[in-house]
Amino acid sequence: MLGSGCSMKESQGLLDAGRPGDSRSRCSSSRRLCFCFILVFAVGYLFLYFNSTKWWTPFKSLTQSKKSPNTTDPSRVTGSTGAAAGLTTDSSSSGTDQVTQSSSAPPLAPYVSPGPYLVEYPHQYHFTINEPQTCAEQQPFLALMVPVAPQNRADRDIIRRTWGGDSQVLGKVVKLFFLLGLKTGEGAEQLPEQLLQESKEHQDLIQSDFVDCYKNLTIKTMVMLEWLDTYCSNASYAMKIDSDMFLNLPNLIHMLINASRTNYLTGLVASGAAVLRDPSSKWYVPVEVHPSPQYPRYALGLGYVLSLDLPRKLVEAARDVRALYIEDVYLGLCMQHLGIPLTDPPGPGYFYVFPVSYNRCAFSRLIATTTHENADRTSIWTDFKKPGPFC
Repeated sequence: MLGSGCSMKESQGLLDAGRPGDSRSRCSSSRRLCFCFILVFAVGYLFLYFNSTKWWTPFKSLTQSKKSPNTTDPSRVTGSTGAAAGLTTDSSSSGTDQVTQSSSAPPLAPYVSPGPYLVEYPHQYHFTINEPQTCAEQQPFLALMVPVAPQNRADRDIIRRTWGGDSQVLGKVVKLFFLLGLKTGEGAEQLPEQLLQESKEHQDLIQSDFVDCYKNLTIKTMVMLEWLDTYCSNASYAMKIDSDMFLNLPNLIHMLINASRTNYLTGLVASGAAVLRDPSSKWYVPVEVHPSPQYPRYALGLGYVLSLDLPRKLVEAARDVRALYIEDVYLGLCMQHLGIPLTDPPGPGYFYVFPVSYNRCAFSRLIATTTHENADRTSIWTDFKKPGPFC
């Protein structure tokens, strides 16, 4: 480095200045030494300044390549805050995972579809409309969770006027919630404002930022379980029930009063259900996705009840079980993974997947049934609730 700013003669003089003797020579040599170091520093600084881009680029690229994730971390499940991000469309879609990051963080890798029979879960999703304090304040015995399309206000209003309007049943507090995703396509722009107004009126909407479609019902169900674990774990039970159902709440509460408070999942339990291999079927699943010809026991998605210790266990199991798009089967797979058996209801006529024709006597004996598409559910409820014997 000395050679950059000093001659060989000057260098030798600097060495001689270190010997005992001439103090004047030592002072002169010290000044030359300081000048040389200053000159070398200045030359080095200018060199780095004018070549900084070329000099840093390869190291910068290497650093970024090490930091950039190649896949979505499956452990990033919504935590206690419910914070999450990312829109998941049908598995044939492509795009970029929109995960919230700081401005200095590298972008995530492009979204890779898990396949036509699987969905993106575990993943991070936000609650864009929430009721985080309701369960803590009202201490429900039972939380009713109704998945419904965001644009389907009519069904929500029918449920509020009928079985969803009972907040006290047999001395137990019951709380109703509707679970929504995001609408896409026509009418999507006006819907957020309408939903916010509806939420102010009823305080029963929970919305998350996944695309609301049939393919994403598994995501909807798992986000529901995340919400229950985070915001409603003080309840004893929750029931997931479809929006086209009739629900006899007194019969349900009576059953739950005598039920287990842990590891409890019941409904219309299917045993030995065959995996459909016909590609034209709505529920087709190929061998490579589920090799066994049968599914494990599972409760049909029309309506099932679970104790509130299960949501966290099921969400954790989902880290190890690939998310099949058939949501009720997927919960059965997660229960199998946990080694927790499903519970059969105490009676064979409690849950019906095919609509039961209405009469007061028949409806007084069941817990839940699907209804006919054109049935006047409000009139049925009015007749069912009138005074007098059922049978």
